[in-house]
Amino acid sequence: MIGLDIGGTKTRGIKVVDGEVVDDREAGSANVQNVTRDQAAANLAALFSELDGSDAARVFVGSGGVDTEADAEALAALIRPHTPNAAVTVVHDSRLLLAAGHARTGVAVIAGTGSAAWGTNEHGDEVRAGGWGYLLGDEGSGYWLAREAVRYSLHRMNLGLEPDELTDSLLASTGLSEPGELIAHFHDAATGRRYWAQRARLVVEAADAGHAGAGFMLDQAAHDLARMAAQVARQLGIEGPVILGSGLGMNVLRLQNGFRAALAEQGIEDVRVLDRDPVFGTIDLAAREG
Repeated sequence: MIGLDIGGTKTRGIKVVDGEVVDDREAGSANVQNVTRDQAAANLAALFSELDGSDAARVFVGSGGVDTEADAEALAALIRPHTPNAAVTVVHDSRLLLAAGHARTGVAVIAGTGSAAWGTNEHGDEVRAGGWGYLLGDEGSGYWLAREAVRYSLHRMNLGLEPDELTDSLLASTGLSEPGELIAHFHDAATGRRYWAQRARLVVEAADAGHAGAGFMLDQAAHDLARMAAQVARQLGIEGPVILGSGLGMNVLRLQNGFRAALAEQGIEDVRVLDRDPVFGTIDLAAREG
């Protein structure tokens, strides 16, 4: 079996034989919301040049941007040439989080390059919140945090204030000399969603150092992610578990604490932080389908 987790920044693939992971590889993103179809195909080709899928009987794929059956089929068509003997199943990547958390029902929350919440209950009902992409939403995501840092820096510039620690770190990271240059740089086609999401760490570092503005951004991100999770839980009529995953969700303590606190206010106490990468959820999904 081949398992793939296709995020906004990278694609991770594992090969599983008799329940054991025998190979584990990474390549660039194959999410066509973030890269062109040609780039997605090239990144998959790079992955499968190292991850042998020729003898695989099953392929389970979780990816952002899978909102319709047509989306799933379009992605499956890019994968099939590399796994000619396999049945390919493509689902939204939020399903991997729930499976990786060893839960059959509950709410999975993605907090990575993008953001989304998805859940299911014991009746098989499914509900989603967010996951609309960076132009329409992605609140609480890495891209969102970096964009807020840019907006913060530009607002200070308009007020006639000197750059502070957060703005200075943002300028150093982008190679710019003054805040006004951030406008053109942000809209430049060469700086896409992945580029800015990678700068979310600057907000996290500033918040850890006591920067009030950065702390507010992280707290707002936690609140927005919790709001999506609570919405899904209410619609499904469940109280959890809520599983928080992906890069920001699994690694930023302040975000985790704010997320837990905001859900506690909604009466949701069973909140878990994913303790293994979502790609391993493909193993659980494959086992369930037999």
